[in-house]
Amino acid sequence: MSAHDQLLVVIDPVARRSDGESVRIAKDVLCGGSEAKICLPEGPEEFARALARRGSRRPVVIGDDRALLRAVALLHRDRWLGDGALSHVPVGPAVDLAHSLGVPRGAVAAARAVLDGVVRRLDLLVDESDGVVVGDVTIPAGRAPGGLVPGSLWSVCRTLVRGLVNPAPPPVTRPHRLRVEADGVLLADLDQETVALTVRTAHGRAEVTVQPRPPAEPVTAKALTVTVSGPDFRYRADTLITGPVRTRTWTLRAGAWGLTLP
Repeated sequence: MSAHDQLLVVIDPVARRSDGESVRIAKDVLCGGSEAKICLPEGPEEFARALARRGSRRPVVIGDDRALLRAVALLHRDRWLGDGALSHVPVGPAVDLAHSLGVPRGAVAAARAVLDGVVRRLDLLVDESDGVVVGDVTIPAGRAPGGLVPGSLWSVCRTLVRGLVNPAPPPVTRPHRLRVEADGVLLADLDQETVALTVRTAHGRAEVTVQPRPPAEPVTAKALTVTVSGPDFRYRADTLITGPVRTRTWTLRAGAWGLTLP
């Protein structure tokens, strides 16, 4: 049996708890078509150890988007992604990212793709702290600070009564003031209000979209390096919220990792 047919199947505990039937089906398909070693980690540390001890076996992760992202980050830090390929069977509460990358829906179809698919090289965004982004980075507008307006007790009571009668309005958002550079070209500066910013991989480049406060039009660019700086801001990298930070640089690495797809 070839090394390609020797699999290390790491089943994330969230997948086992949320959809044990799909996990069983995927495991049966994989074991029926390969020499598979099954690992059942109970937490992130055991998950990391299982991947680290993969040897020559091809890693397969059964789990949701968070499990996929955890595997990509671990294998990136191990400097294995550039030569190896990861396989994935999406099972769990959140699998939209996996499907957007081309992984089939359904345990059987995804497991068959692991066995019969081909490796596609995909791009990564890597920041200066060695964090990786598979899909998008987004910086939405923040919420304006809330709290009671100073005043007398009577004013507070009237406010509470009005709140019972009329639904509370949506939270007020606060635009950011960010400096955004794409390959050294300035797209936005601190004297401008930015409602939202998105950075995503797009065919060997990072595609940047800066949305200033309307009626100003969005500003877009494609670059290899994107730097965002300014007052403390949080950002969403794939499914994870990170920050606050004052500066972050993402570098596009084309074809940096391989995923087995139909």
